[in-house]
Amino acid sequence: MYVDPQNHNEISKLDPEILEKLKDDKEDHTDHVLEDTPEENHEEKDQQENFTIHTTKRRDANELSESSQNPSGNSEKRDTQLQKVLGKKTSGKYTIDDFNILRTSGTGSFGRVHLVRSVHNGRFYALKVLKKQTVVRLKQVEHTNDERRMLSVSVHAFIVRLWGTFQDSEHLFMIMDYVEGGELFSLLRRSQRFPNPVAKFYAAEVCLALDYLHSLDIIYRDLKPENLLLDRNGHIKVTDFGFAKYVPDVTYTLCGTPDYIAPEVISAKPYNKSVDWWSFGILIYEMLSGHTPFYDSSTMKTYENILNAPLKFPKYFTPDAQDLLSRLITRDLTERLGNLQNGTEDIKNHAWFSEVIWDKLLDRCIETPYEPPIQQGQGDTSQFDRYPEEEVTYGVHGDDPYADSMTEF
Repeated sequence: MYVDPQNHNEISKLDPEILEKLKDDKEDHTDHVLEDTPEENHEEKDQQENFTIHTTKRRDANELSESSQNPSGNSEKRDTQLQKVLGKKTSGKYTIDDFNILRTSGTGSFGRVHLVRSVHNGRFYALKVLKKQTVVRLKQVEHTNDERRMLSVSVHAFIVRLWGTFQDSEHLFMIMDYVEGGELFSLLRRSQRFPNPVAKFYAAEVCLALDYLHSLDIIYRDLKPENLLLDRNGHIKVTDFGFAKYVPDVTYTLCGTPDYIAPEVISAKPYNKSVDWWSFGILIYEMLSGHTPFYDSSTMKTYENILNAPLKFPKYFTPDAQDLLSRLITRDLTERLGNLQNGTEDIKNHAWFSEVIWDKLLDRCIETPYEPPIQQGQGDTSQFDRYPEEEVTYGVHGDDPYADSMTEF
């Protein structure tokens, strides 16, 4: 069970030993982001660079142009929508003095993520730290504020949970539960590709997470294996809400990770939830094959492939998998599953998911295909890369030229 930092209170398995033998000796020097996730009633990246298809993480998820419960508890639609836009208050509860910083568990363009321990209950958490100056310089203020807002209203079994935020004159801080199991990306690279039942399990949990976000009129816009963490039992946790946004109608921003961007985004057309279902199809394809369908070393060629190239399947893809992917990775929005009248139900009722008992899956009552080899409750960092530490002073308060643009932290 995940606890507030101030509170004292049948699938064949992936064999960890075999996965260790499959580890590539090539070094991965790319950014590795750890974010976190909790659910009080359940068991317990920033941006990445330089994607080489089997050994390193894919290109940055950059902005490419210019800059099952009601979270509000309010029955009035207008107030509910206002809360989704502004998010719940997350500031004022914690300070840097509430935590002991143990080590860096991830780095990125805006800052780093630390493994920390609460001085109140002794439990481990992840502290995401963003440099204000960098956020402003890269014109990511709106995305950063949106990340806080969207996380603040998202409470779901398969989504990272935000416990609170605070700031000093130079940094923004987001405190989340520590998710020990590592990234799905790392597991996929060690496995090379997932067997059909394994890919299906992870896809089903992601499907439920997206369905929940869409019920709040939140689009995620950056689905990929790097943004999916595994908790200590092997369940999915969607993390990194840097491009998530409350969109009750449509939006136009060109953002995301090149391999996963939907064609309507590249074409600068208005879009909504449909883009997440395209990315969902790409995710399933990558889990089953070990690569994305339209990848090219040139970003522009990748975009051209997304807009024009035919979707081709390896021979080992099952007919049901091919049918589902053909109806998700389709440029025709009037045919894309998830974007039709029945919404997510069309996906959940597809033959590829026929064995999934959705209610039991949501309750985390279905055995996971892989349990990370970790020591639970010990702040185990074995599933994450080591990063050089740097001397940074947190908690300094002085002149803050960015205070007016980040008041919600």
